Amino acid sequence: MAVVFAGAAVGISLAQQPVYQSSIQMLIAQESGISETPTNAGGLIDLTATMTVLVSNRTSAEEVIRQEDLQISPDAFIDERLSVSQVEETQVIEITYSDTDPQRAQRVANAFGDVFSERIANLDSGASAITATVVESAVVPGGPVSPNPLRDGLLAAAVGIIIGAGLALLLDLLNDRWRSPEELEQFSGVPVFGIIPRFEAPRGGKVQESKKKGKG
Repeated sequence: MAVVFAGAAVGISLAQQPVYQSSIQMLIAQESGISETPTNAGGLIDLTATMTVLVSNRTSAEEVIRQEDLQISPDAFIDERLSVSQVEETQVIEITYSDTDPQRAQRVANAFGDVFSERIANLDSGASAITATVVESAVVPGGPVSPNPLRDGLLAAAVGIIIGAGLALLLDLLNDRWRSPEELEQFSGVPVFGIIPRFEAPRGGKVQESKKKGKG
């Protein structure tokens, strides 16, 4: 079971198209920069959490799709390709884009950062306006994040071992044959004096002893 599961998992992984990820980091701050006042800093951290929701905006996705001429719907872009998260308790948002082309993953991630930064800048131009600035641009990923044949094979092998052990135990429990003289004695309550071997008559008529032993 372990070999079958591992082989199937590795085969499926190798048949899948590689997926690459490229990420940018954006700093959410006020026009004057990062606030050094604890109260204001806490407010900006809370605002950053809200910004993670605003990043996954259909308008921004449509603009990036138009700029990069992507053959994908805005919903699929947001739900399947885009990942947004706040870096712990900071004013930094990490935006990750997944694609089957590593160069395109980099371009789209950088384009999305530019579009979102421009949209935030256009919301308010006051002295305390909120800004979203790209502090780390996307780079071309060095390798795919999926599939991972080695990881998938090891996980599948572990699952196969568990399932195989369970099936072996189940078959053993369902096997009600007597497999030893002791089991027969325990079942019948009488002692066993000997085992009669099974005999088979070949086509030539000569009787020979079979290698298999019969039941007690």
